[in-house]
Amino acid sequence: MIKLLKSLYFHFASPNKVAEISGVIFGNNCKFRTKRFGDTPNFIKVGDNFATSTGVLFVTHDGSVNVFRNLNKEFKDFDYFQPIVIGNNVFIGARVTILPGTRIGDNIIVGAGSIVKGNLKSNSVYAGIPSKYICSIDEYLEKNKHNFIRTKNLRPKEKRKFLNKWLVDNFEEFQTM
Repeated sequence: MIKLLKSLYFHFASPNKVAEISGVIFGNNCKFRTKRFGDTPNFIKVGDNFATSTGVLFVTHDGSVNVFRNLNKEFKDFDYFQPIVIGNNVFIGARVTILPGTRIGDNIIVGAGSIVKGNLKSNSVYAGIPSKYICSIDEYLEKNKHNFIRTKNLRPKEKRKFLNKWLVDNFEEFQTM
């Protein structure tokens, strides 16, 4: 019964509340949009101004040690765990997997679908499988700032109306579909 109640609570609780209750260590102004923190969420430390998209998976353990348990009795009782440490002002895209031992610096964007392992240097954009350096954060801004639209503080209904008009005004091919 307790397991069912816990499961229901985690289902309806906000991702930030699940992170907090699970033991994830995180700073101010963090917005989790995932509840997938693995077996050892207390091995995850996140700085300030952090956000994820949906479906991000934090993995702090590696089951491959099972092969060595089977090969050598010396490893029979061993597991493999490594922490994940994420700096300040980081965005993690949809369906990213962050593997054990990963360290992500400050001011980083990780593109959707990436698999992240190792050290990601600050002020950079990474993407891919495995994730690779794409460009600096400044280069990314230069390439994409023309796509930025001032809608962040609009209410959902206002935003939808604004974007519908913007789409019609800016993309001719949408009018002919």
